[in-house]
Amino acid sequence: METNRDAGYRGSSTPDIGKALRVARAMVVTAGGPVALAVASALAPAAALGRWPSRLERPLPRRAAWAATGAALALPAIYLRTLRPWLLTWGSTPSERARVYPGDDPAGPLPAIRATRAVTVNAPPERVWPWLAQIGQQRGGFYSYDWLENLAGCQIHSADRIHPEWQDVQPGDPIGMTPDFGTEVEAVQPGHALVIKDWGAYIVEPAGDGRSRLIARAHIDPGLPSLAYALTIEVPHAVMERRMLLGIKQRAEAAAA
Repeated sequence: METNRDAGYRGSSTPDIGKALRVARAMVVTAGGPVALAVASALAPAAALGRWPSRLERPLPRRAAWAATGAALALPAIYLRTLRPWLLTWGSTPSERARVYPGDDPAGPLPAIRATRAVTVNAPPERVWPWLAQIGQQRGGFYSYDWLENLAGCQIHSADRIHPEWQDVQPGDPIGMTPDFGTEVEAVQPGHALVIKDWGAYIVEPAGDGRSRLIARAHIDPGLPSLAYALTIEVPHAVMERRMLLGIKQRAEAAAA
């Protein structure tokens, strides 16, 4: 019998309209908001210069349109100067951001985007690692906003206990993200680091006094991948991953209490 580890997430060789609709749904839920904001920001200068809002006859819609145009003009500067640095470095220290972690390629080209997020867990690494080892759709979930992931059709149910059957993590193991899409484990250092292909790495390190640091590192290659990531996935990724780190923290601390 073929196991989940053997099967991975294989696509059908025949067209599947249902699958295409599910993928489209996931993309709209995940990236629809950022794309809409990017389009609005791109159109705002033309709207302001052309005085498009003034073409509206009624005062209330006209004022609302001017307010929206002003917000769209200011959004890029606010995001780039304030929100984006916080999202990319949430919880991490300067030394953590400068370090080389499993999954990094110090000899390769510099990534266009690198995110380092972290949280302190009031539990030792051996209490944190089991929660990390079992992440994935059809496994322990991602300990994030299940309702939002399920709105995208991911069918995620985050575990509230450690499952022994999901602890033996090996390179090549599938990690599902939706029923139709997933990635795989690229490398693993049991108890310390989980590197996920085309995703990033999660590292657990001792922090003294029975505590741990749980660190998430991601990097995006220069060129089109980084542009596409910044315009579509960067904000949802940061929001969901922050909640994931906090979700693991809460579960590990509760189990260690």
